[in-house]
Amino acid sequence: MATVTCPRCHQLVDHQAITCPYCQTTLKAYGHPGIPLHRVSGDGYLCDTCTYHADDTCNFPKRPYAKDCTLYQNLEESKLESQQQLAEQSFGVVVKGWIKRNQGLLLILGLLCICLLLALSTG
Repeated sequence: MATVTCPRCHQLVDHQAITCPYCQTTLKAYGHPGIPLHRVSGDGYLCDTCTYHADDTCNFPKRPYAKDCTLYQNLEESKLESQQQLAEQSFGVVVKGWIKRNQGLLLILGLLCICLLLALSTG
């Protein structure tokens, strides 16, 4: 049985539990046990660090003062993920971009190589 820690009472509970059996804190979205309910820790608001609030695509009624939300996505984690994806794709993208920008140069180099091969084979 997989367990998680309750954010309020810090007791171990089943990862599929909708509410904590010890303190009755809601752990999942009501009626949707597969959707986690994100909660703010401390006095701040989730919206302060949420991607959807930053790009102004959030339509949550409690915005910008949400203390809990099912759609929350951490802004810093999103930035790190996009940077990692960019780093993984960057070599191929750089090479393709360079080839596109320098097609003329590649054509001239190809012709020079062919001329050199012809000169060496006839000489």
